[in-house]
Amino acid sequence: MAWITQIRAVRDHKDKGAFAEIFAYFGPRVKAFLMKSGATPDLAEECTQEVMVTLWNKAHLFDPAKASVSTWIFTIARNRKIDILRKQRRPEPEDLPWGPESEPDQADALALQQETMKLGEALASLPEKQRDLIQKAYFGDLSQSEIAAQTGLPLGTIKSRIRLALDRLRHSMG
Repeated sequence: MAWITQIRAVRDHKDKGAFAEIFAYFGPRVKAFLMKSGATPDLAEECTQEVMVTLWNKAHLFDPAKASVSTWIFTIARNRKIDILRKQRRPEPEDLPWGPESEPDQADALALQQETMKLGEALASLPEKQRDLIQKAYFGDLSQSEIAAQTGLPLGTIKSRIRLALDRLRHSMG
């Protein structure tokens, strides 16, 4: 089936019929893909719903020159699963300890301070384009696809630059 036609109908006319066809075909496949990659049925269902909402809202971002419809949809699914898992790992405010924390011992504090300085120097030594992407990914908490959408760079370029930057940081931190 020519899924590009349905994506364009959603993009250009918010065509609910075209969206229903896409959903009926890809929804179960996305859920199965997520479950095979380790997601619980509930997480897979939630993620699939979010993927389809993203497709509805961001159909204008689909570029058939960069990927097939199925590749685009499954990439959204993979990234959405990662985003959901990241959010689940963050403690809720009620889970955070209250009251004064015990002071770290002086050696631990000094070691942490030295590591922080070393990391700052390593980050500063990265080429600007790589440093900017690392900051967006790790300090801005953006997914690689969100960075690609924000910067207009291809997702492959984002991935390559981040991978190179992390290799340089690993080497610098030795």
